[in-house]
Amino acid sequence: MKKLIALSCAALLSMGSAAVFADDDVSSAEAARLVEEGKIQSLQSLEEKALSVKSGQITDRDLEHEYGRYIYKLDIRAADGTDWDIALDAATGEVLKTEQDD
Repeated sequence: MKKLIALSCAALLSMGSAAVFADDDVSSAEAARLVEEGKIQSLQSLEEKALSVKSGQITDRDLEHEYGRYIYKLDIRAADGTDWDIALDAATGEVLKTEQDD
């Protein structure tokens, strides 16, 4: 019985620690609150930054909380039809990734 309890506790703890490192989508209401509190830049300014890196049309956008920071991920379709993934640090605006989508 003690082994079962110990194994159950270990399983629960490992699931809890995995959740800390999982991607969490941020709701639009929470995003607005984070902008208002100054914790992240406005989504409009982040989109302008992404479009300055790769011009085109934004086809998808997500704000996620990963590894203790907020990441704004955008999909952009360039004029030539290629699709690009752009990731920005939502607090600093730093471009973290620019990658052509397959």
